[in-house]
Amino acid sequence: MNPQGEDPYLEARMGMVERQIKARGVTNPLVIKAMQEVPRHEFVPEPDRRLAYADRPLPIGRGQTISQPYIVAYMTELLRLCGGENVLEIGTGCGYQAAVLSRIARTVYSIEVYPELADRARDNLRRLGYDSIEIICGDGTMGWPEHAPYDGIIATASGPDVPDPLKEQLAMGGKLVMPVGEYRFGQYITRVTKGKGDHFNQERLLDVAFVPLIGKHGWPK
Repeated sequence: MNPQGEDPYLEARMGMVERQIKARGVTNPLVIKAMQEVPRHEFVPEPDRRLAYADRPLPIGRGQTISQPYIVAYMTELLRLCGGENVLEIGTGCGYQAAVLSRIARTVYSIEVYPELADRARDNLRRLGYDSIEIICGDGTMGWPEHAPYDGIIATASGPDVPDPLKEQLAMGGKLVMPVGEYRFGQYITRVTKGKGDHFNQERLLDVAFVPLIGKHGWPK
C-alpha cells in the first residue's frame, strides 16, 4: 500500500478474481472476499511484483513458489470453511495462502521447512497486520499436535501420500486438502474427510503440479 492508503493493484486484483477465480467456478463468498482483500503483490518478491496478479505461480526462493491464484482459491474452497475454524497449513512459503485462510478461519497455524521462508512470511504477515497466524519452522508432515484437532488442513506441496499424522489431527468432519504424487508427474489434488470411527473418505480431484513435500512422511530433501 502507498502512504495515502490507495492500492495501485486494486483493479488488477479485482480483475484476477473475476477472470481467474469466479469464471472457473469458485463460488464460496467467503473465499471470493478473501481473494479480493489479500494483496498478493505484497507477498511477491519485488522483481516479479508486476506479475503478481497473473494466472501463474511465481518463484519465492529455495525452489519454492507462490501458487497460482486460482489454485489458492480452489483449495481454500475445498476446505468448506464457514468462518471461525481452527486451520493448519503445511508449507507457509511467503505467507499468502495463510493470509487468505486467516480472512475466514479464526486461527491459522502454519509450518515451513525452510527457516528463511518462515522468517520472510512472518515479516510479511506482521507488516500487513495479519495477527491470527502462528508460524513455526519444522517438518510439516508431522503436523502440529499441540493445537489439534483442526477443522481444516491444507498442504501446499505434494507428497507420496497423505501423511497419517495429519489425518490423525483432523477434527471429526474436518477436511484435509493437498496434492499427492511425484513432482511434475501424476500429481492431483486430494480431499480427505474424517468420519466416525476414524473412517476417512478420500476424493481425487484436479490434476496439478506442485513442489515436493519434504519430511518424514513426504519426500527426502
